[in-house]
Order: sequence, then C-alpha cells, then structure tokens
Amino acid sequence: MAEVLSQSQIDALLNAARSGGMEMSRQEETPEKKYRKYDFYSPRKFTKDRLKMISGVFENYTRIINSRINGLLHTTCEIAVESVEEQRYYEFSNALSDGDVLALADVEVEGKPSGEESPVLFHFSTALMLNMMDRLMGGEGDNSESLPSGYSFTPMELKLYESIVKDLTGILGGSWENYIDLNFVYRRVETNPTLVQLIGLDETVVIISISIKFSNVAGRMSICLPGMMLTNIFTRIAAMNQAGRGSGENNSDKIMDILRDSDLEITAELGRTQLTLQDIYYLNVGDVVDLGHPISEPIHLYIGGQPWFSGKLGTQSGSMAVKIGETNRIQRREEK
Repeated sequence: MAEVLSQSQIDALLNAARSGGMEMSRQEETPEKKYRKYDFYSPRKFTKDRLKMISGVFENYTRIINSRINGLLHTTCEIAVESVEEQRYYEFSNALSDGDVLALADVEVEGKPSGEESPVLFHFSTALMLNMMDRLMGGEGDNSESLPSGYSFTPMELKLYESIVKDLTGILGGSWENYIDLNFVYRRVETNPTLVQLIGLDETVVIISISIKFSNVAGRMSICLPGMMLTNIFTRIAAMNQAGRGSGENNSDKIMDILRDSDLEITAELGRTQLTLQDIYYLNVGDVVDLGHPISEPIHLYIGGQPWFSGKLGTQSGSMAVKIGETNRIQRREEK
C-alpha cells in the first residue's frame, strides 16, 4: 500500500519547492560531469588504435632490452612502458634541462633511408645513465651522493653513453618486424638540446615513456618519434596490407609457374604377377616370366603412386616407349 503523506509533510515539500531547496539537493546528488578540453588549433593526428599499436610495439621492445641490459650489465632490472602520448615537440623540449643529453637516430624503412630530416630522440634520466655506466665498468651502480642540478657528462662518460645507446638503438627495429622492416641507425649525441632545434616546435610527436628500475635506482627512458615519420610508416603499413589482400588473385599463377619446373617420376607398369621364393631362386638369364597381361591391352602410367594415364607400349629410336592414350584422373578430379 502506498504511503500517505500528512498535511505537515505536504506543506514542507511545497515550502522547499518555493525556496529552491529541492533543486540544490538534486545538484548536490548529481555533480557536474567533467570533459577533457580539445585543442581545435592543433587536432590529434593519431587515433587510439594507432597509439595502441605503438604501445604494443614498445611493450615488445621493453622485453628485448630487459634481457639485453641484464646481460650487458650483469644485473636484473624491471622495465615497463608507462605512457604513450601524442604531444607537440615544445612540450617535450621544455621538460629538458641544460645538462641533459639527447641521442639522435635515423630510420631506414625497408633498407632505405626514410628521407626525413627529423631524427628519433632518446633521452635517459641522468641518475639512471650514471648508474648504468658504473655497472658497465664493473661497479655496483652506487649513486649515494646527490647529483648537482645541471650535471654535465664528462668526455669519457659521453663515450660510455654512446656505447649504451648504440646497443639499445640497434635492436629497436626488431620490435616493428611484425608490421614493417625498420632499421634505427645511431647518428650522434647532443649535449645541449635546448639550444638546438632538432624538430619543429609545433610539430606533432609521440612520446614513449619507459621506466627502468634497478635495485638502488630508478629512472626513465623517453623516446620521441616525429609525427611525420610515423605518418609515413603507417602509410606504408596500410599499403602493404592492401597489397597483401589483393595478391591472392595471382597466387595460383605463381604456384603453377613453380610447379611447371618440378620433376616427377612416371612409372609404366607392364603387368603384375606372383612368384614363390623358390621360383625366384631358380630364375636364370633368358627365363620368361608370364605377367598375365596381353600385349594388345593398354598399360598404366603411375605418377606419385596413382594411375594417371593409360598407354600403348612400343619403341622409338631404338628405345622402349609408351604412347599415352587416355587420362584416367580427369573424371575422378571432377567428382571430387
């Protein structure tokens, strides 16, 4: 049975409606939904599917460099992809300090230079790189002393920096092998990237942030992929996929071209009979074995153990030969 309101309750509801109290309570119950701001001046170039694909590529890359670093530095570490974001290059550049070092690499697509001037950029946090250098030289990676702000690498440390980056750059192409043949070639290191315009400030880039954790230090490896380079790579991948779908129409012709040059053994069977082992033991040169096959009847030609043709036995140019008369396999193939 429905609840019946008293006159006092009805008056209270009417008073609340006149004063606006009910509207305030509804607003408190349903907070305003927040929407992400969209920059129409610089719209996004890559869809979520493209970014998800890049994330999968670098997930594979982290597994490769994990075993590589463990073998190179004789230690264990944890490596994971933290984020894959599309940004403007100035957002990446503004986060760099004067003492940071960037490694530059060029991309070769299917064995040929991509033709893009914008390089791929690799950045390692200073504490992480010094720890890796110490381990590479046989140390324990001790970074107990706090690093001063704006720490500058020495010439010897830059050589070690190049050695580590070359090793990690060269294996990046293997992460793309499921999609396209890429090769990343180390170019040089830039010790003061804030004063050099490597990429246009408003150019779209994709930043991959990878966390690397050792037992006594944790840092970040950032990879900056130019947007134009990625666009060309995605265009090539789409073209390859499209060509792969349409190539099935000519596969039969290619297969037949290969089969035409194949060697097959053809066996002509004159007849069949059964002999005892004693009869075979007493066979001599000049003996005649009755095959039970009249010379006027056709013989069978076998290909791969199956009777394909029937023909007539004879001679040609002093050699025994078989003249093909009928094809036995056509009717069976049509029935299948």
